[in-house]
Amino acid sequence: MSLESLRTIVGSITVAGDASPRVELTPAAAELIDRLWSAHGPLMFHQSGGCCDGSSPMCYPAGEFVTGEADMLLGELVLDEDRSVPFWMSAEQFALWRHTYLSVDVVPGRGSGFSLEAPEGVRFLIRSRLMGA
Repeated sequence: MSLESLRTIVGSITVAGDASPRVELTPAAAELIDRLWSAHGPLMFHQSGGCCDGSSPMCYPAGEFVTGEADMLLGELVLDEDRSVPFWMSAEQFALWRHTYLSVDVVPGRGSGFSLEAPEGVRFLIRSRLMGA
């Protein structure tokens, strides 16, 4: 990814019946993902809405968080021709958020110790808006 031309990265359409993507990375989040990829290799996101991580998206090394039938792939965030980051959400959480479009951003502060950005002094944050808005 060329950091000189930071841009919003929009996920692919992966939910059956959708006409537009459901998830994107802000330029600040894309820059952080680029740094995390350099340090940790391929990455993935999971959004559970559980008690430990609240509503923060969690970033893991690819495959470290095991997904299954209880999860939905909301999109592949393509960084460049060789790198993409899948964004997963629990199906239960998706049932509550099915009418929203998600933007992964990054803000100063301490997030969960389980997510890769925690030692950076920042945390990923979801900004949402209604689909079609």
